[in-house]
Amino acid sequence: MRVPLSWLREYVDLPATETGRDVQAKLISAGLEVETVEPLGADLKGPLVVGQVLTIEELTEFKKPIRFCTVAVGTANGTGEPQEIVCGARNFAVGDKVVVVLPGAVLPGNFAIAARKTYGKTSHGMICSGDELGMGDDGSGGIIVLPPEVEVGTDAIELLQLVDEVLDIAVTPDRGYALSMRGVARETAIAYGLPLRDPALLDVPAPNAFGYPVQVSDPMGCDRFTARTVTGLDPDAHSPIWLRRRLQKAGMRPISLAVDITNYVMLELGQPLHAYDRSRVQGTIGVRRAEQGEKLTTLDGVKRTLNAEDLVITDDRGPIGLAGVMGGANTEIDDTEGTTTEVVVEAAHFDAISIARTARRHKLASEASKRFERGVDPQAASAAAQRTVDLLVLLAGGTADAGVTEVIAPSAPHSITIPANHPDKVAGVDYGRETVVRRLQQVGCDVYGQDELIVTVPSWRPDLTDPNDLAEEVIRLEGYENLPSTLPKPPAGLGLTDRQRLHRRVGRALAGAGYVESPNYPFMGEQVLDQFGLADDDPNRKVVKLVNPLSDEEPALRTTLLPGLLQALRRNDGRGSHDLALFETGLVFHPRAELRIAGRLPVDRRPTDEEIASLTAALPVQPRHAAVVLAGAREQAGWWGKGRPADWADAIEAARILAREAGTELLVRSGQYGPWHPGRCAELSVVVDDTQRVVGHAGELHPRVLKALGLPARTCAMELDLDALEEASSGHPKGPKISTFPVATQDVALVVDKAVPHADVEAALREGAGELLESIRLFDEYESEQLGGDRKSLAYALRFRADDRTLTVDEASAARDAAVALATERTGAVLRGA
Repeated sequence: MRVPLSWLREYVDLPATETGRDVQAKLISAGLEVETVEPLGADLKGPLVVGQVLTIEELTEFKKPIRFCTVAVGTANGTGEPQEIVCGARNFAVGDKVVVVLPGAVLPGNFAIAARKTYGKTSHGMICSGDELGMGDDGSGGIIVLPPEVEVGTDAIELLQLVDEVLDIAVTPDRGYALSMRGVARETAIAYGLPLRDPALLDVPAPNAFGYPVQVSDPMGCDRFTARTVTGLDPDAHSPIWLRRRLQKAGMRPISLAVDITNYVMLELGQPLHAYDRSRVQGTIGVRRAEQGEKLTTLDGVKRTLNAEDLVITDDRGPIGLAGVMGGANTEIDDTEGTTTEVVVEAAHFDAISIARTARRHKLASEASKRFERGVDPQAASAAAQRTVDLLVLLAGGTADAGVTEVIAPSAPHSITIPANHPDKVAGVDYGRETVVRRLQQVGCDVYGQDELIVTVPSWRPDLTDPNDLAEEVIRLEGYENLPSTLPKPPAGLGLTDRQRLHRRVGRALAGAGYVESPNYPFMGEQVLDQFGLADDDPNRKVVKLVNPLSDEEPALRTTLLPGLLQALRRNDGRGSHDLALFETGLVFHPRAELRIAGRLPVDRRPTDEEIASLTAALPVQPRHAAVVLAGAREQAGWWGKGRPADWADAIEAARILAREAGTELLVRSGQYGPWHPGRCAELSVVVDDTQRVVGHAGELHPRVLKALGLPARTCAMELDLDALEEASSGHPKGPKISTFPVATQDVALVVDKAVPHADVEAALREGAGELLESIRLFDEYESEQLGGDRKSLAYALRFRADDRTLTVDEASAARDAAVALATERTGAVLRGA
């Protein structure tokens, strides 16, 4: 919101010595974000006067049209003689009043003006455009042509209000009242302790049966609709200079008198308005929800397909405006033809959520929607309509129709009960009841009661909904800088939870293994699940969608960590980093089978365990996952060796690292899932309550996935469920026992069917070997025609050791034979060579 200081002074009698910087400091102290103070005309120096064009000589011997003009400037040039000026613009004629800058003046940008010879003539000054004076775009695109009643020789700096200061305020979503001069003036009056001249305090006639007919079919979407009619408008009337200049300083472009007046009143009171050409409105004005697929061409010339949730303004033909967002082209006031002599003024109050969703749905943010979605004062509609009517009568010579239409849905003011000392407790400062009541009354509240206050909030503050909002008003007006700085006294904690410890250990372990952590946003688009090739009934396809996502392309919460990690890998690979090993640990989100609504937790005490459990039950299921992605070289080549590329085995080893940190055994077998290559995918499992549970997958990604996502060839990935690993673990990892007795090594080669997984054979050997087995390692896999086309040989190294003695050869052999026997029983394994 851009606030000209000269305009602000109309509502608050600020001391003459107060500058924009002074007002900025006061408003910031009161809680408004005043980002900048822009000085207008600070480097402007006269003489800059009103002149009248006497003669125009066309110079045709040049490549572009040039005019040699004589301009009367009165006594401003010291002689009273006409001023000779060369000008290239063509939007003025003999007799027009223009703005003339004379030699010796300085224009914005430190542009000094002097007499100079150009195009064979001597130009004594310039005829100015708005851009040259720092006025911005006035819609004319050329020289400023002033009204004929302005006297020659008048000081144009004062006439055009070129010297001013403009405060640029960043209005937060809960402070919609500050998107108006009225709201900012109220905050300024409170900050300075001065009275406010409220521009909304107008005499408004009572509604009657003679107004323009209006039918509101959706009172929830539109709880107030005021319509006024003005007739007899002068179609040739133009916006006066003061009106155009205030709009320009506020960042709006003057368009036409009727439109400029509605924009001016919106800036003044915060109430968006719309003016319809009465001759182009057919029948009753209505407010309803759109029919699905209805069409409307808005003022920007775009033909829009409406949604059933859109709120529209209609007449007997159908939609004539997108309520609270933008009017329709079929009832536009067209000043290019100068035929509009009667207008219907609309001042309505629409549901904030409905307008916000419509504006986003159609990607059509407007000054009106920006205000409605932040909350507009419903009580200001009648005053805004009256103010608009008054200005149309004053500036366009119109006549206010006696009819006044008001459609109002009954509503009661919002009241809040608050202990008088509640702000004291929140701030830790003893304000006292008198201060609390005074500050609440300053923001417009009605306050009754002694120890327990009943506060009725003003209609322009829909953000005040509970006691803490009222406490915040007291605290900010008393000054955040006056709050004491006290260190909190936290109670002794219980340390990290097991889940937190595992999370930290996993991060350290992966970093130690050469991976780089790459946190990503927890959002994704569902199209990536199609690119992953997930089945239609895959649980990961059931996503939690955000009502108001940061990006329309990623409206869902992630069900897997891979999309973000693979995007980071692609981005880094595209920027020249080809050898990559990235990891991330974080939450994924799955919807619950039963949808619950979360309750509001208290802020004056710690929530109970039941309240926390109820809140948790309303949230999505959020397991913590860990994932890695690899591409390029895993070991660099150099004088020490050839190096090697990352492959599926590295992804599986990353999973084993996590299992070791969790203190659990990871079962690895061939698998097939989603984005992984069916022949190079490992299924990762753990045993929970004697039942194998799949916790993730690892391996090389499918070529189709690599192509769809633009990833390097042979990219590998791993993802598993850390919470499931923790559940399967036996507690904190225990340090290994170090025996002083020697190890006994036994090798065994088993022939099994090709379809038998190595993991099943290893599990049988491990169980059969018993407690003496220290470790087992597969060191060779062999296939040949001698074994048979459907058979393979798996060779294992078994290490046996006892804690209390040196094992004999017979003990080690017996343990090996027991392991082989169980493997034979379970998998059909046969000792090779037997």
